[in-house]
Amino acid sequence: VYPVLLRCLRVSKGVYCFCSCTCCFPVLRLSSRQFSTTCGVQGGEQWRKEHGVARSGTEYGPLTDLPDWSFADGRPAPPMKGQLRRKQEREVLARRIVMLNNEMDRGMEAWSEKREAAKKMEEHKKSLLLKPKGKLLMKKKSQS
Repeated sequence: VYPVLLRCLRVSKGVYCFCSCTCCFPVLRLSSRQFSTTCGVQGGEQWRKEHGVARSGTEYGPLTDLPDWSFADGRPAPPMKGQLRRKQEREVLARRIVMLNNEMDRGMEAWSEKREAAKKMEEHKKSLLLKPKGKLLMKKKSQS
């Protein structure tokens, strides 16, 4: 059985061989049917994105997140490997979001403190400038 499987899978007329041996290329080249090796497009992916749903049906949702079965007495089934992996990925993502949010808050506080310090420095510089005296002071008072 194994030697037959290792050989070319070309059986008879009308059956295509999908191996990469040189004897099969004429079969694919001379065939009347089109042969495509491109991957299929996810149907409805754009619609799902527009409506806020997962790109595919297997990313998240009740079919992915809920257990496939439960015990007859109502106890839940033990979590499967995929569920545990997704839970861990979500926890890591949540920790990263909290860390980045705290970092952003600290950055905004530092930025506002820096801006206030610059305003105070500008006011201090204005207070150190020479004050008008004599006629200029009288002129300034009459304008305001």
